[in-house]
Amino acid sequence: MLFSYLSEAAQSLRIWGTRRIVVAIAAAGASVFVIGLSTVLIPNSFFSRDIPPEWWDYPVWILMSVLLGLLIATYVREPGPRRTGSRGNKDVADAVDDDLVDEDVVDERAERRGGTFGTVGGMLGWFAVGCPVCNKIALLVLGYTGALTYFAPLQPVLAVLSVILLLVAVVVRLKGQFSCPVSNRERSRLS
Repeated sequence: MLFSYLSEAAQSLRIWGTRRIVVAIAAAGASVFVIGLSTVLIPNSFFSRDIPPEWWDYPVWILMSVLLGLLIATYVREPGPRRTGSRGNKDVADAVDDDLVDEDVVDERAERRGGTFGTVGGMLGWFAVGCPVCNKIALLVLGYTGALTYFAPLQPVLAVLSVILLLVAVVVRLKGQFSCPVSNRERSRLS
């Protein structure tokens, strides 16, 4: 099952048009810039960092930004004709077989799952690569010493969870773009 998800996600990437590729590159670049500046992985005068970055902050930051770029690009629709289900044109909706699964409903489920995983993964990644004592939430809850003692050692775990959640979000969204639901009547005809 895992391999079929990855296979369908890879096939979906292969059929991407120029619009999605440009959006993925732009979103990844914006993610690199925003996360890098706010966590001071890119040195700047707007923010400060009390604890220097760890060696693993940089690869996690870049990988997270690439995955965020891919995830954002999955929300871009390619131009061209699209089947309209029950939410679109009434004439087209009447012509569509009622037993078919509405692809808009499937898309919404994949969007919710991918969106939730992506949001949580992005937030965890930001906490993972940020300064442990510059994080106001950790500082308020744990104090300076507690943030260094308890939160800093958890940051690599947060980084791994972030990358896993973002990867799952991207695969779920890409799989949903490639696979097409088949109704029970059509399945029985194919069997």
